[in-house]
Amino acid sequence: MRLILYSKPGCHLCEGLQEKLEQIQNLSFELEIRDITTREDWFAAYEYEVPVLYLSNHRGTEEKEGSEKPLPRPSPRASVQQLEQMLRKYLAN
Repeated sequence: MRLILYSKPGCHLCEGLQEKLEQIQNLSFELEIRDITTREDWFAAYEYEVPVLYLSNHRGTEEKEGSEKPLPRPSPRASVQQLEQMLRKYLAN
């Protein structure tokens, strides 16, 4: 499984979420960070929404339509353990 984090430089919420995701040890997933400032379509879609988290069941870098699904945004106050529990629920489905 792959988690995709849409982020942008200087976004403190993005950095906080990325740090917590990197601390999760009991779940197996690959974390891909996508900087929305590198693509106009990402920037247009997520400029005011970052951080945005997607779950992808597709391996590799090329995107497949429908293989990515958005996850609800975790609270910035969520602990690493709470974030792990939330992800466990979605990874199980």
